[in-house]
Amino acid sequence: MGNCAISQLHHRTLNHQRTINEKNVDFFFFFGDSSPAKDINHFRVTDSTNLNGEYETAHCVGLVSMEGNVPVARRRITNVNLGAFSCNCVYKCCKNSSEDFENISTLLSPLHSSSHRILFWLPRSILHIKPSSQLEKPSTSIMTTRRHVHFNSKAKSWTSPEPACAEAIDRFHQSLPNYEPTPLVSLDSLAKEIGVGAVHVKDETNRFGLPAFKILGASWGAFRSITEKFGLPLDSDIDTVREAAKSHQLTLYAATEGNHGRAVARMSAIFDISAEIHVPASMHPSTVKLIESEGAKVVISKGRYEDAMLEAESASKHEKGIMVQDHAFGDYQTVPQWIVDGYGTMMREVDKQLGSTKADLVIAPVGVGSFAQAAVSHFKRQGTSTSTLTVEPDTAACLWKSLEKGEFTEIPTTGTIMAGLNCGAPSTIAWDLLKNGVDASLTVSDYEAHQSVLYLQSQGINAGPCGASTLAALRRLTWDDKKALGLNEKSTVVIFCTERNRDYDVPHGVSGTDPVALTQTLVKINSASPDLGSVPGPGETTIARYVAAWLEHRDLETHWVEYTKGRPSVVGVVRGSGGGKSVMFNGHLDTVTIMGYDDDPLSGKIVDGRLYGRGSADMKGGVAAGMIALANTKKLGLRGDVIFTGVADEESLSKGTEDILRAGWRADAAVVSESTNLEINHAHKGYCHVEIKVYGLAAHGSRADLGIDAIANAGHFLVEFGKYVQKLQEGPGDETLGTGTAHASVISGGEEASSYPAQCTIIAERRTIPGETNEVVQKEFDDMIASVAKEVTDFKAEAKIFFSRPPQFTAEDHPFTKLVSGVVGTVTGKDAVIAGAPCWTDCALLAEKGIVPLLWGPKGEGFHGKEEFVHIKSIEQVAEGLTNIAAEFCK
Repeated sequence: MGNCAISQLHHRTLNHQRTINEKNVDFFFFFGDSSPAKDINHFRVTDSTNLNGEYETAHCVGLVSMEGNVPVARRRITNVNLGAFSCNCVYKCCKNSSEDFENISTLLSPLHSSSHRILFWLPRSILHIKPSSQLEKPSTSIMTTRRHVHFNSKAKSWTSPEPACAEAIDRFHQSLPNYEPTPLVSLDSLAKEIGVGAVHVKDETNRFGLPAFKILGASWGAFRSITEKFGLPLDSDIDTVREAAKSHQLTLYAATEGNHGRAVARMSAIFDISAEIHVPASMHPSTVKLIESEGAKVVISKGRYEDAMLEAESASKHEKGIMVQDHAFGDYQTVPQWIVDGYGTMMREVDKQLGSTKADLVIAPVGVGSFAQAAVSHFKRQGTSTSTLTVEPDTAACLWKSLEKGEFTEIPTTGTIMAGLNCGAPSTIAWDLLKNGVDASLTVSDYEAHQSVLYLQSQGINAGPCGASTLAALRRLTWDDKKALGLNEKSTVVIFCTERNRDYDVPHGVSGTDPVALTQTLVKINSASPDLGSVPGPGETTIARYVAAWLEHRDLETHWVEYTKGRPSVVGVVRGSGGGKSVMFNGHLDTVTIMGYDDDPLSGKIVDGRLYGRGSADMKGGVAAGMIALANTKKLGLRGDVIFTGVADEESLSKGTEDILRAGWRADAAVVSESTNLEINHAHKGYCHVEIKVYGLAAHGSRADLGIDAIANAGHFLVEFGKYVQKLQEGPGDETLGTGTAHASVISGGEEASSYPAQCTIIAERRTIPGETNEVVQKEFDDMIASVAKEVTDFKAEAKIFFSRPPQFTAEDHPFTKLVSGVVGTVTGKDAVIAGAPCWTDCALLAEKGIVPLLWGPKGEGFHGKEEFVHIKSIEQVAEGLTNIAAEFCK
């Protein structure tokens, strides 16, 4: 060890609550003396904010994963067979280089041979370096990185046009009731943590009594719109403008995710006129109430923010309507520019508050980009040298994606706690400026924003998620990112906290790459079907948003498919270079009801190698494995596409898989990762649901001469049906699946005790094998009815198949079956078992579209039962196996 250029940091016994609090460390090695089963879940790495996003846990151990900025212990160490913990020390290597990586390999080599368990951290900057061949590296070890920072080197020399009317704008704002500059708060401890000279937060959590900066733009935009309409001079006072607006009974219109609409509503109150604010369907009810509290009429759209904006525009098109919107689109350009100009007051306040100090970097959040446009316009003017960094949610990265493509790009969004930043397209006037003036652009997760909310609140700043996004952006910068932005120990950074805290659901972290930890998170999200159980479940929307956020965090191509409202599916794609075969990993996001489950159905707890909770086996372990495998393939350089489909409604009607096929998603082959105890299921039965209506004749119970008893006649049919069931089971069957089967599921009939029943309905299920089509089954039931009619007087009935699914069969000697068998054998260490499945799966729907499907997934028990669990080792094996299947099939 002495020749490794790695120094011992400290040496101590690690007790139940373990903490590491070290700064500027490039590699951490943790060794402990405790049994993983006892103490590892108590392990925490705390106050490690300088790790930020630039470190990831090496996948070959999987003990700790990043939750935003906080590394959190997950479970026992796995994947590397190195025995139990045995020594107590923490090591660091301070150079962040490939040479030091080789030194680490030298250090780990004797530990490997001595059967020690190892945990280590790797900086992102060397993730491309392969470990020494002395270290085991299973397929799940492929390191997936988050969306990169976009840099624009040309922005350094670009200057913005001179702002217009700055003095008039400042004078106007100062004339408004209760004007005063918002605070510029210095965070010295944060600056030390980041490694810069100073970090200042422009605290916009209370601007004119409102919880955000938006009124600076909305007020100037409304003022200019009214003065323009009536030809009033710019130096008109508030009373003059109010009188003109009120006398003409104007109405202000706007669309909003929250703060802009509330600001427009406040200005309508100041001008003593009406306001109508259009909001997206996803807006939190508490935000709607806040807008209404300003006296505005709120109209809730059925669609997204962009839909609400178009609806507001349409509603404003009358003589007394004025639209005050911060998003430029089409010919609507002038008012959005006035709004941007209004934000300039804040920038000039910052200049005065900094005094002789100049900002080296400013960080601005981006929704449609109007605020960032104001920041860039000010800090990129002639004679300044400030760098600008923009931040967006992972799931609403319209500017980042536009910059990456080099052209204006509109994108779908999937929801974020940073609601004011949940926009699918930049403002057109903002785009023209931002594409030239932004030095760097990045995105952050909801969890990172939430962590930054907590930090700012601990510093006395009552920030909300949008406002805290700028801190999250600063904290995720790597050493190389800071260097590219020109930051050093003397630099001054200004971040804009643009909104006050508000109600939001605390998000789950998305940075982890451990399939077991990911399964735990998925289990904690209730996705019970709304169509099943005595208490309908919430459906898949929340879990689909999480899956989409997880994919977007890694910059994986993501698609939202929702033909039935409230039943979304998510598609993730890693595109190949071309010329290769494509594979699909399919898994369902819904579960059966959580009612009747013993203990906590959403715990995700791990006991004795089993992960418990509703859906753990059916089938969130398989979904997690598919997500990890998709992310792993991003760095494999495959020729074929790899597709992940997280689908809705499998537990009921399989609408989700139908929907993704309807949307056009196809692959050459697919693996549905339902729990199969690691067996490969290459075939399964289909089914038909058949309704048999037996008809009688209603009459008074005393009139046997008139009445025909439908229920009694249904009994005659059931006798014949029983013979039919026995004949099926004794007849010829499929070599893999056996015979077809049938059973009576439901029977109902009659109205009251004193009447002959006019009808009795029987629901039967017929399980089918290959060759037994709907036509075959229909004829079988028609023949039964005809046979009974020959023997029973006045018997009348009809049968109808009202729902059916086909059987599925993929040959054992099919090349894809052989490939998967080989991979499974390698992953499990024994020959793969190939068998038929007892239940129906979405494989059949895939096969109907020409996709070659197989069923293969983790080991689990308790499907639909009072206790359900999945074996965690099998989740890791499936994640590794799916990665290797894609690597081999799509190469």
